[in-house]
Amino acid sequence: MWHLGKFYPPASGGIETHVRALAQEQAKLGLEVAVACVNHAARDGRDVTFELLARTERREERDGAVRVLRLGRVASVARLDVAPGVVGLLEALRREPPDVVHLHSPNPTMLLALAARPPSGSALVITHHSDVVRQRVLAMGFSVVERRVYARAALILATSPRYADGSRVLTAMRERVRSLPLGIDVAPFARPSAEVLEAERAARARFGSPLWLGVGRLVYYKGFEVALEALARAPGTLAIAGTGPLREALERRARALGVSDRVAFLGHVPDAELRGLYRAATALWFPSLARSEGYGLAQVEAMASGCPVINTLLPGSGVPWVSPHEQTGLSVPVRDAPALAAAAARLASDAALRPRLSAAAVERATKELSAEVMGARCVEMYREVLGRPREQAG
Repeated sequence: MWHLGKFYPPASGGIETHVRALAQEQAKLGLEVAVACVNHAARDGRDVTFELLARTERREERDGAVRVLRLGRVASVARLDVAPGVVGLLEALRREPPDVVHLHSPNPTMLLALAARPPSGSALVITHHSDVVRQRVLAMGFSVVERRVYARAALILATSPRYADGSRVLTAMRERVRSLPLGIDVAPFARPSAEVLEAERAARARFGSPLWLGVGRLVYYKGFEVALEALARAPGTLAIAGTGPLREALERRARALGVSDRVAFLGHVPDAELRGLYRAATALWFPSLARSEGYGLAQVEAMASGCPVINTLLPGSGVPWVSPHEQTGLSVPVRDAPALAAAAARLASDAALRPRLSAAAVERATKELSAEVMGARCVEMYREVLGRPREQAG
């Protein structure tokens, strides 16, 4: 089978993390798995995701048992990566069709290619990670393409029941929609290595307590400007792990609010260091403000680490479903900096609250949101689509 992603780790991002986790779990279950995506890195390894005219080269490699094909791009226009090699890839898949072609969307590059050269002889499965929310012109232009490709899908997967109910795309195709919550490999978070424990100690020594953590690309829907406004009303330090086009604007905003001495913009953070930060943090701040944030895998990473989450009651999104209010964290209204600050102050001052939320967070991540559970559920859905009994699948 083939997954069609946008990028693939070490590219950062929730969809990228999900594609890798799902592919690895499916390989463990005996499937022959390959991933095609756009190469996000220049020849020197530099991440050029957000650079308009940066070119990348085609690369093929192995990630354990998973074959990874990174297609070269010649430009990126309005988040559309121009990657000529995708046409040849789909032609090859039409000549030798795999059982399943699994698209991860939004993904303008792959959607356009699939509209022109749809799979032949393969079952098309689509994971719909989010609607196109902010880019209205792009959304209108791609709605026709999106409908054409989705109409051919045997199965459409929503990342949570709540997102399926609130999506304009998915409600129109309800009879083919199933829910497959995203999961992660819980073990590296729940059973930390010596390197992770050392990173935790270093974070505690550097930042003190309370430590608030933000994780994700520095883009509008993450709501980091709301986090900065909340920090002006709350104690402690905010460490933000991630890169993106809004970094300079956020740094200016921190200076204007008088909190720049209590904010650390960490940029890209290696895995072990990030896991240490989750363990050191009093809570993950997840102040998402648009349905472009359909799920929030960083929440699951935090929960698996025993770190409670303060998220937003984002309508029609899976964000508050992933970490429910008063169960594994606290939820506040969207764009409400005072409420975020109040929730943080409550966590910092209530000695019994954080341990209760932390224990429940680990339990939910382990039992419901693990990659193992996700992989098994997804393979069973493939079997149903292909009409194969359990013993004949793979």
